[in-house]
Amino acid sequence: MNRKKLEETAFDALDELKIELPSWGFANTGTRFGKFMQPSAATNIEEKIEDAAFVHQLTGACPTVAVHVAWDFQTGGENAEAVKAMAEKHGISIGSINPTLFEEQRYKYGSLGNPDPDIRAAAKDHIKDSIEIGRRTGSRDIVLWFADGSNYPGSANIRKRKEWFEEGLRKCAAKLSPGQRILLEYKPFEPALYHTDIADWGMSCLMSRKCGPSAKVLVDTGHHYTSQNIEQIVAWLLSEQMLGGFHFNDRKYADDDLTLGSIDPYQMFRILNEIFSFAWDTGEMPDIGYMIDQSHNLKNKLEAAVQTVDMAQHLWVKAAIVDRAALSRFQDAADLVQAEECLRSAFFSETGSLIRAWRRSRKLPEDPLEALRKSGYLDRITTDRAERNIPAESSYI
Repeated sequence: MNRKKLEETAFDALDELKIELPSWGFANTGTRFGKFMQPSAATNIEEKIEDAAFVHQLTGACPTVAVHVAWDFQTGGENAEAVKAMAEKHGISIGSINPTLFEEQRYKYGSLGNPDPDIRAAAKDHIKDSIEIGRRTGSRDIVLWFADGSNYPGSANIRKRKEWFEEGLRKCAAKLSPGQRILLEYKPFEPALYHTDIADWGMSCLMSRKCGPSAKVLVDTGHHYTSQNIEQIVAWLLSEQMLGGFHFNDRKYADDDLTLGSIDPYQMFRILNEIFSFAWDTGEMPDIGYMIDQSHNLKNKLEAAVQTVDMAQHLWVKAAIVDRAALSRFQDAADLVQAEECLRSAFFSETGSLIRAWRRSRKLPEDPLEALRKSGYLDRITTDRAERNIPAESSYI
């Protein structure tokens, strides 16, 4: 592929890639063992939106911000229109709506899988309220992740819980407005350590299908067992027209919430390769929501977001410039070495100059991380927010 064609392909691909930022990624969050406060962390929904909008200004790739209902909205979503207006004021939009079905004490034994019918009803009501919030904010996707499961053999009736989930999800899906979707996430373990009610892509796919055509599977790249072939899962879901979205992160062991590509960029490239392969074979890019789901205790939150977006753009371009015609010929001829080298050559291609050229043409900073550090934005928000994040009497160092 000559330089002109490479540039055209890269520019078209970068124009198409839109990555949703998580509101919670800009706030102080912790682990089971503790929380390390950051003086610059967002302390309310407007500050989260302001941070997300600044990342979008730097990268040109993040026009929406995902929100968590319990963390970003007043009870009943009374401020939904106000939150939408905040986002519009900062030049972005509200993206996916994430119901919060795991914090309240009543969800100790589950939400839609809880043996108490009143708690199951409360969980359904919360999801329906979230769908209504999405309607009022103009959001398409309702992202559902459930902590439901059990910790000990014999402590829960797995089949009954499956039936409760099917019934609850169907009733919630019936409340979707035209154009809205449910994206159903899965996770093999944590916090439930014996069984999780929606533990893998097959369970999510089965549940989604029972909800009708407006429900799809969401793949979180951290929600898999070590060494699992995620790109095969993606290929199967694409083949079945059931892939609705991604949560981008990286992990060494489990759901580590690391910045994208910090551990295994080749894995993410292989996943994106399946998406471009599907587009090559069908003539159309699949309708997938690309989202970040990361919470950082140690890295600065805006810097981590910029790092992830930058890495996603590099890997996206690498997948876009694979020589599909040649790869297809090698695969059909069972030429294993040439097929692998065709893929590897794209991964190891130097994409920095292409991305910098695209950024120049779109009047974006060539190095968004450096631009963030030189902008003075981090200094300003640290000064503005430090007292709210870290009271003067604290022992923060």
